[in-house]
Amino acid sequence: MWGLLRRSSSSGFSSSSTAEEVTAGIDGSGLVALITGASSGIGAETCRVLVMRGVYVVMGVRNLSAGARVRDEILKQVPSAKMEILNLDLSSMSSGFVLCPSSFQRMTLSCILQRITSMKVTAIESGKEGRVVIVASVSYSLSYPGGICFDKINDESGYNRFLAYGQSKLANILHSNLLSSHLKEQDAKVIVNSLHPGAVATNILHHWCPLYGAIRAIGKYFVKGVEQGAATVCYVALHPQVAGVTGKYFSDCNITELKSHALDMDLAKRLWDFSLSQIR
Repeated sequence: MWGLLRRSSSSGFSSSSTAEEVTAGIDGSGLVALITGASSGIGAETCRVLVMRGVYVVMGVRNLSAGARVRDEILKQVPSAKMEILNLDLSSMSSGFVLCPSSFQRMTLSCILQRITSMKVTAIESGKEGRVVIVASVSYSLSYPGGICFDKINDESGYNRFLAYGQSKLANILHSNLLSSHLKEQDAKVIVNSLHPGAVATNILHHWCPLYGAIRAIGKYFVKGVEQGAATVCYVALHPQVAGVTGKYFSDCNITELKSHALDMDLAKRLWDFSLSQIR
């Protein structure tokens, strides 16, 4: 099925490309990637492919035993893999702040993947370009009216799981765009981009999709596997074509145009300030 969807593109890759294909021939030695959501799905596949390319991978996971199972499976396939597991519960602010200092003391952080909190990047000691890769979704286009419900962020009345998911992904993109702008102003050698991994049948569907079982059964014909789902993540994180590219949104390993509300910098600034107020 996916073979039928291969098409020419500016990057040379498409929706059927796998993470291994888009990183073929790339030497990631000397790079370090902190990957959140690394204990399953796209995150686990991203770990596997990056260590194949020589990247030192730090797995930020909430469930250490699940993370250990993924690590051990990867080590069976890639015995030379360099990786470690660190506890990171994104629902706990203390967890995030505990993880970061120890990581910076041990190594130079050059890639920060997926759902990352706002930090001012002061230095990349290696001199190599740092990359922040934020996994969003095309579902950003299906958010609440006005984009972000700042006044009702924890209000359960009127809650809609699909609109709430879209709101969270819109927030990812707005954050990515503004963080990119801030780092450019600082002349930091760090690029920030967001992406849509594609429709992938991962465990996240189990929590809010009543058709999860059916999707898993026939998914290979209609949605991506994790091998394709991790492709855009790995492409944006490692590929030389992305060097110097910042503040963009990728889908199927190509830059894709965003709808106007996802480019609203006033909304992005309001979200930034609101987020800071919630963690202080």
